[in-house]
Amino acid sequence: MTTTTPDTPPIPGPGVRIDKQEGGRPAPFDGWPAFIREFESTLAVHSQFVLHGNLRDWFLVPGRDGGFTVVPLASLVWRVLERYGYSCLVVYDQVDGFTLFPRTDGDPRRAQERQAVERLLDGSGAKKEAGGDKDGPLAQLYERIKAVTQHPELRIGLVVDYASRLVRDPTELSPAEQDFFVGCLKLSETAPRKGGFENRPSPLYNPVVWLVQSDRDLPAWLGDGNVRVRNIAVPSPDLGEREKTARLLVGRMPGAREEAGNGALTGRAAAAAKEFAAAAEGLTLAAMGEVTKLVADRGTGPSSLPEAVRTYKLGVLDNPWRRGYLLDRIRQAETELPARVIGQERAVAGTLDVLKRAVLGLTGAQARRSVDRPRGTLFFAGPTGVGKTELAKAIAALLFGDESAYLRFDMSEFSAEHAADRLVGAPPGYVGYEAGGELTNAVRQDPFRVVLFDEIEKAHPRLLDKFLQILEDGRLTDARGNTTYFSETILIFTSNLGIQEWDPQREVRIVKVTPDQPYEEVIELVTEGVQKHFNLVLGRPELLNRLGGNILVFDFIRPEPARRICDNALGNVLRLVGKELGQTLTIGERASHDLLGWCTEDLANGGRGILNAVETGFVNPLARALFDRRRLEPGGRLTVTAVHRDPPSVELR
Repeated sequence: MTTTTPDTPPIPGPGVRIDKQEGGRPAPFDGWPAFIREFESTLAVHSQFVLHGNLRDWFLVPGRDGGFTVVPLASLVWRVLERYGYSCLVVYDQVDGFTLFPRTDGDPRRAQERQAVERLLDGSGAKKEAGGDKDGPLAQLYERIKAVTQHPELRIGLVVDYASRLVRDPTELSPAEQDFFVGCLKLSETAPRKGGFENRPSPLYNPVVWLVQSDRDLPAWLGDGNVRVRNIAVPSPDLGEREKTARLLVGRMPGAREEAGNGALTGRAAAAAKEFAAAAEGLTLAAMGEVTKLVADRGTGPSSLPEAVRTYKLGVLDNPWRRGYLLDRIRQAETELPARVIGQERAVAGTLDVLKRAVLGLTGAQARRSVDRPRGTLFFAGPTGVGKTELAKAIAALLFGDESAYLRFDMSEFSAEHAADRLVGAPPGYVGYEAGGELTNAVRQDPFRVVLFDEIEKAHPRLLDKFLQILEDGRLTDARGNTTYFSETILIFTSNLGIQEWDPQREVRIVKVTPDQPYEEVIELVTEGVQKHFNLVLGRPELLNRLGGNILVFDFIRPEPARRICDNALGNVLRLVGKELGQTLTIGERASHDLLGWCTEDLANGGRGILNAVETGFVNPLARALFDRRRLEPGGRLTVTAVHRDPPSVELR
């Protein structure tokens, strides 16, 4: 059995002090990660450990100079065992076989112990007792685990890396896999403890440490009810750990430290490190190291680290939000948007305020952390057919020059609890797992999008938890473990809440808000309906809080805006007749007056109702009249002299 020597840690640094207190106990592991302190404190009571989560990261440990250095997980485990006099740590994976910690470094005692461990791993004298496939790799691994855990003299730790890949499915084990884990279960219960460890009065086990992506990657019965197996989660780094790592990484950049004194970070470098740590929310410490490589590769300094984080997360160098012309386009939109979304001046003005702060990078400026939140969040509430969806399309065209940047999800399709799988992907083992989620895939492919969640009140309440994570952290992890960042998106929710209310006594919906009410009253009633739904019906006040003051209430289409919408619709018909048929079509004064009256008499369905009325009362009979003419000479001129309502028809001259 061949063995290799581990690589050096990614960022070499000073070793850890091995100071001793009176009475022989080592100095406490203050400043070490909490999960490794849990491992260290339970060595006397557990023979096996299952570590899962953030395993491929770097981990901070105190250095001799009072600062910190970073080491990979295997090195971290060895530093704990080394403190108590273990001979070595053996790390196994299916590719490289066995790796030994530490190097001998010319120490005769270390060299002798290493040779003894290598002979042990070569399997001399080991009996093949591990079930089914006597010569298979799992049977051979079992022999080594047994030899390590039950050796009467050598003090050894064993890490089984990539243990998630030992079996295809932990719920459907093959006979050889079943026998392997049953054997390991028995070893956990029968492993002996040894005394004589340095600075530990209690006897300790030769521990086995399984490294898995998820605690579900091993058979559940291996640890359930087994007091000898401990399950420990390895969390992602918190802000404090990111700040320490940021100072360590920034300190290695040229010109980041003062030349005189103790070589502390300059004020500018310290500020850059703090901003770097905040921007790196959601990244591992190892990923922070990769970000500094981006900066070094581009020849920039610490001040560019936050932008490098954005590039690392999103995978794109171009940032449309930094394009100077956007400021001019938004200024121009102050006159263009009200003309496109007619009768909603107040909602349009509120939308433009959100876009202005998004372009200036001031979204969430009042919060301590704002870098990862979506660029803008809007909640459009109000009656149906008044321009909510149209305004979302207009925003996409305004910001990104293309309405295809507008991504719409009809939330009526997500009323079932399992429908969330469509957004983030099906769980492992289910149909569609490999395809990923519709939302996460689309945003990961193009992070600069307007995302519309239409009629949000129709979505299943469990789905709203996904939106809570997006609004707060600006990211979402799909079923495959890939993180999608929403920090460059504009999120828009639309809703008809507050317009109607359910009457439980009569078991019918009653109209609560009508077009004859003034706009201020509409705002009050709709806002009240939205708050009641989120606070009382859904029990999600936290989601409402994330929306803040970005709830914009649309008004009903009033008579004057209705006439403008109708005029625009009729003008569109006349232009299309000229383009498609080569005819110059005009509408007489009387016909125009009648059409305006008929198409705007019922405003309950808003602008959409007006357009439907124009189609039914004018476009359809016009098409019949033009079709009946059989031949239309290009360049002809036609006038609609009269329109009739019942049955719908037009008179052409």
